Amino acid sequence: DTLWDLAVAEVEKRENPDDDGKHVEVWEKSILFMGNKHGGKTTIILRCLEREEIPKPTLALEYTFGRRTRRQNTPKDIAHFWELGGGTSLMELIRIPITINNIRSFAVVLVLDLSKPNELWNTMEQLLQVTRNHVNKILTKLEKTNPEVAAEIKQRMRNNLQRDHPDYELVDPFPIPLVIIGSKYDIFNDFDSEMRKIISKTLRFVAHYYGASLVFTSKSEALLLKARVLINHLAFGYDRSKSVSVDHSKPLFIPAGLDSLSQIGPPPASDSDIGKVRANTPLELWKKVFEKTFPPKSCHDLKDTKDPAQDLQYTEYEVDVMRAQKNQELEQYKRNASKSWKEMDFDPD
Repeated sequence: DTLWDLAVAEVEKRENPDDDGKHVEVWEKSILFMGNKHGGKTTIILRCLEREEIPKPTLALEYTFGRRTRRQNTPKDIAHFWELGGGTSLMELIRIPITINNIRSFAVVLVLDLSKPNELWNTMEQLLQVTRNHVNKILTKLEKTNPEVAAEIKQRMRNNLQRDHPDYELVDPFPIPLVIIGSKYDIFNDFDSEMRKIISKTLRFVAHYYGASLVFTSKSEALLLKARVLINHLAFGYDRSKSVSVDHSKPLFIPAGLDSLSQIGPPPASDSDIGKVRANTPLELWKKVFEKTFPPKSCHDLKDTKDPAQDLQYTEYEVDVMRAQKNQELEQYKRNASKSWKEMDFDPD
């Protein structure tokens, strides 16, 4: 057969029905990873894609993809992985990967560094709020152009909880699928037991309130495997594990919809302290109780953002030489311009 014959045969195989009489469709999903700086996002992505690479610092917004085959002689499914770097300093970039064209197949993975509880709530709140606002704008446009799709997306998130679940009317599901990963569990496990309990209960509440899955992980292969299970479910439609671990003395693993407010319990504070807290929503109440134990740390993410031109991992000899030359020319121009201004005569006579 010629190369053309092989190409025609391949196209016909993809277009013709399979053995079940159904067309084979390519599964294509997109996932945005965001969270704390240096929280382990890149490591998690590489392990999900089974790549043996040394993680590098993420610059702004980076993209990669993975492919999987469901069975032989079928097209490979594709998952697009986006990673937002810079913690909360580059949140405006969220609107680039999430668009009206892919909103039906988009999901978010929020990676929170358990070893930095004083940054945890602020990072979580800002990133989820910006993402939610952007998604809601897209849904508002869809309601005008394609109301059926908009309704489908909203109902899909509601379906994470059964209608007979006691918390069905008490939660506020995130508009698109969400997985919350607590990273660096190995460091977190050395914390005082009461501190671990407060952080764990708080994240359980937040995940349940948003209709999200929650998993704690570290560099341990066993824990990374649990995170991969949830991510592969989003990316490639693999079966989602129904196992649950809610013991605060162990790594948490709670798929969406399998927790409850009665199991989580009230915020970790005395009744008298809770009575003194003024809050308009349950989420605000948990925030104030959490931040009483872990006062928010002021963020200076923008100051920490390094100039990529000085980063050794992006070194390119020809470009760097030309850049150095242009910098010298610019400095010379500034000096000459300064001299010419000084020599100008502004005397009206």
